[in-house]
Amino acid sequence: MTAPAPAPAPAPAPALGDGALFFPVTPFARSGAVDREMLAEHVASRLPYAPGGVFPACGTGEFHALGHDEVLDVVRTTVATVAGRVPVIAGAGGPLGHAVGLARGAAEAGADGLLLLPPYLVSGTTEGLVAWVEAIAEASELPVIVYHRGSARYTDVAIRRLAENPRIVGFKDGIGDLGLAQAIVLAAEDAGRDFQFFNGLLTAELMQGAYRGIGVPRYSSAAFAMIPEVASLHYRVYTDGDEAARMTLLREFYAPLVRLRDETPGFGVSLIKAGLRLRGLEVGSVRPPLVDPTPEQEARLAELLETGLELADRLETTVAP
Repeated sequence: MTAPAPAPAPAPAPALGDGALFFPVTPFARSGAVDREMLAEHVASRLPYAPGGVFPACGTGEFHALGHDEVLDVVRTTVATVAGRVPVIAGAGGPLGHAVGLARGAAEAGADGLLLLPPYLVSGTTEGLVAWVEAIAEASELPVIVYHRGSARYTDVAIRRLAENPRIVGFKDGIGDLGLAQAIVLAAEDAGRDFQFFNGLLTAELMQGAYRGIGVPRYSSAAFAMIPEVASLHYRVYTDGDEAARMTLLREFYAPLVRLRDETPGFGVSLIKAGLRLRGLEVGSVRPPLVDPTPEQEARLAELLETGLELADRLETTVAP
């Protein structure tokens, strides 16, 4: 009689700090190669703003456009730069074999966990999606956060199943169906798991008030990569319950940013890179199929960044330290 397979070893959830979650861009040199020195400068320059964790080679980092070795170069550079100050959660996903290789490589590179981006092209049943996640989780001892987006459509049933695996420790929502997200939060609680839940929508700040109401207290911040002065201030007034300051930030900075972002597909990444270039970090262009902003759009982004910095200076004098 065949003995049952041993249960996966528990993987403690990454000890994320109290701060906005930082998703760095991936800088490219003029040659087109990953610019590791610029990546290190980009990451190091944001650490003084106290991110809760750093997520290299994920959506903002153009995971979709990176090769296997490039992803691991980005992870290694980020781990070395962060040097243990906050957790580093590496991107993995896509085709099963690719994702398994990245999970192993990220563990060897010293990452503290994985953010599991969706499978490539295909979607399947709940059973199939659960099996895909578990196959990747088995590839290393790193804790895994699943990303609900694209071809990875999780249900409360799927999360209840995944909650049985001690290596699955979190859920990031990139869909925006609050009813489903609430059911998923309840399913994890019913399973007795203290999951980490994240709002992972584009420009998540605009929806975070609603997510907090369903038990999702954390959010990813693409804006943190571009303008940490505003993003860290938003996180502070959000956690302090200063709704007047938060509404001012949403009305005067985040809502206009979303309107500009929505003009062109892919601008959730392209604008962040453009903003970094405008602020003096030569991170290069986005890779196809994404496109850079037009000169007119970039000029409007420059005005918005100036507004954001002025707003941060003004509000810093009125909000609690």
